[in-house]
Amino acid sequence: MTRFGRWLVAALSMAAGAAAADTPLERGKYLVEGILTCGNCHTPRVQGGALDTARLHAGGPQTWETSEYKVKGANITPDRETGIGGWSADQVLRAIRDGVRPNGQQLSPQMPYGYYKIFTPSDLEAVVAYVRSLLAVSSKVPASVYKVAKMHVEIPADADKPMPESAMKDPVKRGFYLVTIGHCMECHSPRTDGRSDLKNGLGKGGEKFEGPWGVSVSRNRSVSGVSATPACGQAPELSSARSTASLSAVTVSRARSRARLRAVSFGTIGFSGPKPFAPRRVESIPAAIR
Repeated sequence: MTRFGRWLVAALSMAAGAAAADTPLERGKYLVEGILTCGNCHTPRVQGGALDTARLHAGGPQTWETSEYKVKGANITPDRETGIGGWSADQVLRAIRDGVRPNGQQLSPQMPYGYYKIFTPSDLEAVVAYVRSLLAVSSKVPASVYKVAKMHVEIPADADKPMPESAMKDPVKRGFYLVTIGHCMECHSPRTDGRSDLKNGLGKGGEKFEGPWGVSVSRNRSVSGVSATPACGQAPELSSARSTASLSAVTVSRARSRARLRAVSFGTIGFSGPKPFAPRRVESIPAAIR
């Protein structure tokens, strides 16, 4: 392992210890507003593209359409008429983990619940607690349109069940966990008709982000793509799951930093595109998510 790699693993371990001391609401806020970047899809924008913090998670401006669905970021505040105020804690949990509405309707996989099956029980409960504590905002979002009876969901390799709390002591496993719940590979893997190619293109980049600035393309974060920073000598021909794990110890700090920046950076206003994207123009990072 390189000296740089050892330093990142040590820093990650210290951050893990600090996070363990959080209350459930603090942990939930850290995850929702930081690593998970839920606001990128679910929060309205103000003039200039910044997140409208007065209407946090009251429904995003973007529209996504594929052959299977047409959706906008939902109002996930506790408003009973236009949000999820009528949902129980268990119903919110099932929506996040399983992608199922209270009435049994499958949510579109634009909501990356395929990446959330790995959630530890305590982290998932913390996310639910924080979402249910949000300020209720009345904001009606157009109903989702589902074009097929069952939508395809991509689940990363080795991420189809909850991560044991005991495994979080291993820096590589914890890195894999953070990269997964942060759905980093959703952007950093090529997509076709809304589907990420996690089997053949994991981390290889190539997804296009269209907006007022033009077109940006996600970088290659696979082993071969970050060869300038070797992941402990791992070879490019590793399987997808092992490639992600080997990268995690070296790249997770960058991934977490990017997630934090995205949560407070400027974004786009009301465009239709494959994925919301926030150019990295940051004034400051709130203490709550540092």
